[in-house]
Amino acid sequence: MSETASPTFAALHRAGDPLLLANAWDHASASALAAQGFAAIGTTSLGVAAAAGLPDGSSATRDETLRLALALGSEPFLLSVDAEGGFSDDPEEVAQLAVELAAVGAVGVNLEDGLGPVALHAEKIAAVKAAAPGFFVNARTDTYWTGDGEGTRERLAAYQEAGADGVFVPGLSGPAEITAVLRDLDVPLNVLYTPGGPSVPRLADLGVHRVSLGSLLYRRALGAAVEAALAVREGREPDGGLPSYGEVQRLAT
Repeated sequence: MSETASPTFAALHRAGDPLLLANAWDHASASALAAQGFAAIGTTSLGVAAAAGLPDGSSATRDETLRLALALGSEPFLLSVDAEGGFSDDPEEVAQLAVELAAVGAVGVNLEDGLGPVALHAEKIAAVKAAAPGFFVNARTDTYWTGDGEGTRERLAAYQEAGADGVFVPGLSGPAEITAVLRDLDVPLNVLYTPGGPSVPRLADLGVHRVSLGSLLYRRALGAAVEAALAVREGREPDGGLPSYGEVQRLAT
């Protein structure tokens, strides 16, 4: 792990006791999660994009991401921002984004490679670390997310060499595969929690350092909203938790 990474946030990445990073999409969702004791909150690029009526993963939500970071960066929790691939193929522009995020109070960023050129993603990581040395860079590779896992070792090695403080391999869930990836790492490993996959205690036993919820909470909230509307239309009482109007007002301000 980089010695210049934010020590408070970095210290939450522990093998055997991983950081469970809950991902929010607006001020109220972040505040509600923080109120339940989550010391660190991440953003979800899907939730941010969908709320703005924009596609995820298309570098279309730089402004929306910055606005959310500005709203959340001064709150009493650690904020890590999901920034897709940095919204640019220019490493210096990605570094400038990191500087802006750090300036509004974020402590880290998640940068995904989208299975693009390894060298380019490594350049982005190096540029961010040069511009914002204390910023925690979580370097994501999509080798398991959209591929068959091929090239994972080489990509993670390159991203570590470029200065990443942690690496993220969404889609990686098999115990044997997780163990193999951990064997080659000198930085924390982040995996994505998947319903039906290993539980957080099981991931802790394997030595994972960070478990992200990604877009799960946003998608669950969307599903619950539709289910509630259908229940009312059908003459039934909606199930599930229901914060009061006043509680939401307090969360949003």
